[in-house]
Amino acid sequence: MMKVPFLNLSAQHAPLRGELDRAIAAVIDNDAFAGGPFVAEFEKQFASFCGTNHTMGVSNGTDALWLALLACGIGAGDDVITVPSTFMATAEAITYSGATPVFVDIDEETYTMDPHRLEQALTSRTKAVIPVHLFGQMADMDPIMEFARAHDLTVIEDAAQAHGAEYKGRRAGSIGHAGCFSFYPGKNLGAFGEAGAVVSNDVGIRDRIRVLRDHGQARKYHHTEIGWNCRMDGIQGAVLSVKLRHLERGNQLRRAHAAHYERLLRAIDEIQTPRVKTHAKHVFHVYAVRIQRRDEVIRVFEENGIGFGVHYPIPVHLQEAYARLGYGEGSFPIAERLAQEFLSLPMYPELTSEQVQLVAETLKECVVEGVPA
Repeated sequence: MMKVPFLNLSAQHAPLRGELDRAIAAVIDNDAFAGGPFVAEFEKQFASFCGTNHTMGVSNGTDALWLALLACGIGAGDDVITVPSTFMATAEAITYSGATPVFVDIDEETYTMDPHRLEQALTSRTKAVIPVHLFGQMADMDPIMEFARAHDLTVIEDAAQAHGAEYKGRRAGSIGHAGCFSFYPGKNLGAFGEAGAVVSNDVGIRDRIRVLRDHGQARKYHHTEIGWNCRMDGIQGAVLSVKLRHLERGNQLRRAHAAHYERLLRAIDEIQTPRVKTHAKHVFHVYAVRIQRRDEVIRVFEENGIGFGVHYPIPVHLQEAYARLGYGEGSFPIAERLAQEFLSLPMYPELTSEQVQLVAETLKECVVEGVPA
């Protein structure tokens, strides 16, 4: 029986093994383990890739969001508008900056921030907006930026799932005041462990994050403010430089697999496939379909050796950790409904056509013919 893992990093790394071994060996030979030239080189390359002037490598995507907020002057007493359909890190970073997350519901087609709902979330304390480019498609940035300009708000893009995604020809991270990336191993651009980055065109944001990520040091042993240890490792910088050279091809393959899934599934009324806006270039970090009777489908997938994911079964506003904010069921009905319907299918560049076919056929049989008890 053919098995289809949800993610297969071994298949990605095998053809790159020689490049990766040489890159890691160079870090060892140069004793450049914390920050240093290999991180600096990756920062230069990634800024060019994103179409921004600056990249600041940090230790993970959560720290990227947190430091971006701090660098933009967000702190105690401030409100930051974001969405409940995201990984917990988006809200955590807001909380750890001292601010309060304020949620708005999402657009039912793109699963990203609905700009038309921003006005109702605005308060006298609102200082920033964090749109989340969920699953690899960018949020509708033009009206978000227009709203932000009208109300003098900072926009920080959560691009943790959108490496190389585009909106009207502009890359993720390049439209807001700052863009934040995670390089967790399973991302489209993944490190050999934890790593992240902030991109920006703003020199002030660049300089502040460079200080904050290194214990508040403007130069060694001269601490201009209280910072933290959020540096990127040299090995991660070297590995990411290697993988960045292959990212465009990987994203193209993801789009090809998504198109294959679409051809096989689009005629099935019981399955809602992802909708890609005409102005967007989706990078399909996650290929999430919407279905009913998800638990039954999961059981069949498990029995047949097919991997899957559920992103994210509990919206952030319903998490116990944020009960104090006072939201309840029904606060954001679109996000809540979709959380019960999303099923993420295997999606990575190394998938074969046969594997995509098997996943799609198994899913169709489950939802059309029904799952035996």
